Amino acid sequence: MEYLNQFSFLIGPLVVISVSFFVGYFFDKIYGRVVLANFKDGDRNPTTFKFIGHIARAIIYLTGFGMAINMIPQLKSVATSMFASAGILAVAIGFASQNAFANIVSGIFIVIFKPFKVNDRIVFRDTMIGIVEDINLRHTIIRNFENRRIIIPNSVLNNEVIVNADIKEPKICRIINLGISYDSDIDLAKSIIVEEVLNHKYYFDNRTVADIQNGVPEVLVRVVAWADSAITLRVWVWAEDSIIGFAMECDLLESIKKRFDREGVEIPYPHRTIVQKGSV
Repeated sequence: MEYLNQFSFLIGPLVVISVSFFVGYFFDKIYGRVVLANFKDGDRNPTTFKFIGHIARAIIYLTGFGMAINMIPQLKSVATSMFASAGILAVAIGFASQNAFANIVSGIFIVIFKPFKVNDRIVFRDTMIGIVEDINLRHTIIRNFENRRIIIPNSVLNNEVIVNADIKEPKICRIINLGISYDSDIDLAKSIIVEEVLNHKYYFDNRTVADIQNGVPEVLVRVVAWADSAITLRVWVWAEDSIIGFAMECDLLESIKKRFDREGVEIPYPHRTIVQKGSV
């Protein structure tokens, strides 16, 4: 009994910590069900509300731990004895936590200025591509197209160049280069490309009314280069978003190749002309 009395002072703090965890857990459930559920239709973006939820949950936990520490007399006396060196301690804590504060501040800046939002498709450092899944107090979580999570500190993202496919509008122009041999009919090749693009189910006409009145072609195909073994044709194809655009480009590469084969448009291999001078 005496043994239990020695540690009775811990009961209150443990209860407070347990309550704070329960409050945080139920806050997550209620907040997710009442607030974030309204964003499932996709018409509004949940970035700000998700970030507010992370801040509120952090406040709940910090308040609980602070109250628990305040209830332990021994920690109060330790804090009092260390008060004389509080300045040194503050500097040490500042250096130790500067990265954490940088991530928090960067997360706030990201939420306020919105270079990207939850559900945006972004490219980071040219190799990391995916959909923003969450922005919390320390990290941004990106789900790539292999369903892997890329976790990046907010301060890193805040100082990098980001390519955002959805920041203003999701539509995208896919630029496709195709090479044909010098012996092939350029007009025939261009007409095949235009027909295949117009017949694709994902294609849409991006021309304005002024473009239509001025006779801008619906699908633009141009000769852009005379390469070593081929004439390079370039076609600009519009799609509703980057995912659809990628699928559309893959389909067109296949269908155009099949049409070229059927109608005699050659896609050449590299050629070399060897000239032998004199005799051995």
